[in-house]
Amino acid sequence: MQELPHLYAVTATAAPTGAVAVATEEGAVLQCFPPSHFGGEPGTQSPEYMLAEAVVSCFVLSFRAVAKASGLAWTSLQCETVGKLEKVDGRLAFSGFTLSANLQIPAGGDAERARKLLEKGEKTCLISASLACPVILDAKVASA
Repeated sequence: MQELPHLYAVTATAAPTGAVAVATEEGAVLQCFPPSHFGGEPGTQSPEYMLAEAVVSCFVLSFRAVAKASGLAWTSLQCETVGKLEKVDGRLAFSGFTLSANLQIPAGGDAERARKLLEKGEKTCLISASLACPVILDAKVASA
């Protein structure tokens, strides 16, 4: 890992209508639109979905690192997040995210240890830690 602080530069380019081109300094580019909730077309990328994607993908990557460091054997992780946008103190804001994680471990694996590592993954997720709203984890572990 590089020394801290890490900087993440992103540029947005837009015209009065159409997509907002969002590009990272590392070359990733995506087209961003309003979500359908705000009159945009379904199936397009929006800042609201990108935030939810950041929460869920950071959780998965954090869990992956925690599991590897702890030597936990696992076979798959299916995870969904739902972000709740509502009026908070008179303005629109996300009031929370719920993460639903379904982890598969090999037969004979320690489900309680796996659950604790899922919780540690959520606690070490830097995106969740950076949010002002709570992130609630609903973790399920099953063995094959």
